[in-house]
Amino acid sequence: MKKAYVFPGQGSQFEGMGKDLYDSNPQARELFEQANEILGWRITDVMFSGTKEDLTQTKVTQPAVFLESIIRAKVAGDSFQPDAVAGHSLGEFSALAAAGALSFADALRLVSQRAFAMQKACEMTESTMAAALGMEDALVEQICAGITDEIVVPANYNSPGQLVISGSKNGIETAVVKLQEAGARRVVVLAVGGAFHSPLMQPAQDELARAIDATLFNTPSCPVYQNVHAQPVTDPAAIRQNLIAQLTAPVRWTQTIENMLADGITEFIEVGGSGGVLRGLIRKINRDAVTNAL
Repeated sequence: MKKAYVFPGQGSQFEGMGKDLYDSNPQARELFEQANEILGWRITDVMFSGTKEDLTQTKVTQPAVFLESIIRAKVAGDSFQPDAVAGHSLGEFSALAAAGALSFADALRLVSQRAFAMQKACEMTESTMAAALGMEDALVEQICAGITDEIVVPANYNSPGQLVISGSKNGIETAVVKLQEAGARRVVVLAVGGAFHSPLMQPAQDELARAIDATLFNTPSCPVYQNVHAQPVTDPAAIRQNLIAQLTAPVRWTQTIENMLADGITEFIEVGGSGGVLRGLIRKINRDAVTNAL
């Protein structure tokens, strides 16, 4: 049996997240308090007692999701022995920290910087994302490519028949109409702050690149399948460059899971999050895949 641990991204936050760990495990409590010191404010107060609206603030959401996942992995101790790891968007930072490519402190600092940089980029241009359901990826790609006066690109290849697109507000509005006309079963505009994983995140990428370049990356304990190309990576220099590219490149989650299965992974274990989002996507990619939660 070869196990892959997978880590969810933004959108998997939930009220009271991490409180069970804090209350029941001294190691978890120590890591949460360390996180409060690193960030310079008590993120645990918002995670444990904040409202749904509090948790959707970008500066809160990204470090909160990271912390809930990585601390859950760390307190698992010797039972956490992955043959491979992967994370969806933000979750890639959790995966890298879990595999030892990044220290806990460095990963948290980068996640926090990423959140602020993305928020600033979102404020520069009115932009959003939409999920196209029930349509071949190639047709969605073709429709995006056909909109040349606005930015509209594929952003998240989540599972067959579920491709999220990202771009300017006008561009997404145009794409929604074209996708509906072309026969999409459903097109849903998402309640997000901006056009993640699109060229509109270039200012955030430039800012985050400087922080990533100044951070120490180690050789991970197992291969990390990275979002930008869905391939396993162990070289720290390559990991660094792929992590920088991730902000403006699509998340190739469908391809990641397909490649993991082809490489002999037999079980996928989702670490943290609100309700098994990644397990659901994995089963859509391959209905015979074995999935569990940590």
